[in-house]
Amino acid sequence: MLPVEDVVVAVVKEDEQQSDQAEGAWYVYIVNLKDTPLRNLLVTSTGYGELDGAPRKTSTLRHFFDELDAGDYTKVEPIMDFTFGLSNEYWISFQMNDVMYDKRFIFLPESIQEKNCSVVPILNKKGVMIR
Repeated sequence: MLPVEDVVVAVVKEDEQQSDQAEGAWYVYIVNLKDTPLRNLLVTSTGYGELDGAPRKTSTLRHFFDELDAGDYTKVEPIMDFTFGLSNEYWISFQMNDVMYDKRFIFLPESIQEKNCSVVPILNKKGVMIR
């Protein structure tokens, strides 16, 4: 399997004008830094770990996107801040140039915090990202 490069999973806090939440909300984005589109993009998300001394696991969600253009991004889903104490895993797979790729991106517990934010390329918003 070929390595996945130039694809970013980012968790971004939207301000209250961009969100229906009073304090803003966090959203997960996929950013394609490649000069080639990603086709048949499948994103599977799940959270797991321990909260308050008890094992916890979130529902597994799946999202499908026909295509993510070169140099573009897509909003995948909202993420609730109470899950930030868990490992939040995003497993993406896609086709590029008739080859299948996949990679797991894991945000470790407590890594999604404003102090860990930086500007996400192409999206031009502050967020916590994994390449």
